[in-house]
Amino acid sequence: MSKRPKNQLRPTTIEPFPAAAAGSVQIAMGGTRVLCTASIAAQTPRWIERDENGDPVHGWVTAEYAMLPGSTPDRKRRGPDGRSTEIQRLIGRVLRAAVDLDKMPGIAITCDCDVLQADGGTRTAAITGAYVALAQAVAVARADGRLKSNPITGPVGAVSVGIIGGKAHLDLDYELDVRAEVDMNVAMDSKGNFIEVQGTGEKGTFSRQELDTLLDLAAKGIRKLMKIQKAALQ
Repeated sequence: MSKRPKNQLRPTTIEPFPAAAAGSVQIAMGGTRVLCTASIAAQTPRWIERDENGDPVHGWVTAEYAMLPGSTPDRKRRGPDGRSTEIQRLIGRVLRAAVDLDKMPGIAITCDCDVLQADGGTRTAAITGAYVALAQAVAVARADGRLKSNPITGPVGAVSVGIIGGKAHLDLDYELDVRAEVDMNVAMDSKGNFIEVQGTGEKGTFSRQELDTLLDLAAKGIRKLMKIQKAALQ
C-alpha cells in the first residue's frame, strides 16, 4: 500500500525525448510514462472555415492516444478501441483551450500520446505532457516563420483525484484507482478555470462537499504540474 501523503503528487518529470516531431517529451508520473509528440502539418481539416481566397481562417489542434502493447502486464492489443477514442478526444479538447486558433491560420498540430507504461492516470499525464510538446511545436513554427504571433494563451494541465476509504487522494496510481469509491479526472488552465471534469461514483455516491474537496485538491496538484511544465520549457 502506498505511503505517499494523500495530497502529494507522485514523483513527476517531463524530459526531452529524441524524435523527428517538432515537439517531443516523455512525462513520468510515478510508474506511468507517456511519450508525447507534436507534429506540424500545413494542411488543416477540410471543414475549417475559409476566406474569399480559399485560405483557412484559423488553425487546429488535435490529439491521438494509444497504450502500447507492453504498457500493461497483460499485453495490450494494438488498434483503436472505444476507450482510446474517448481519451484522445478529451486530450484534444483540453489542448485547444491552450491556444488561440485564430492566430495559427493554416497550421494543424497533432499531439500523439503513446503510453509506454501504465500505472494509473495515463490520460491526465498525457494532457500535461502533450501541452509541453505542443508549446515546443509552436516555438518551432514561430522560429521558421510559419506563425507570425504566439497562439499559446497559457498552460493547461490535468490530474486525477479520488476518494479511497472515505479520504480524498491526489494523483491516483493503479493500486489506489482500483480501490476508489469515487474517481475523477480534472483539467484546468493557468487561470484556475476548469476545462473538463470527469467524475464517477465507482462504488457509491459523493456529496457536494466531497466534490468541492476533490476539485480544490486537483487545483493544487495542477498548479504544481504547471511549474514542472514551465521548467521543462525553459
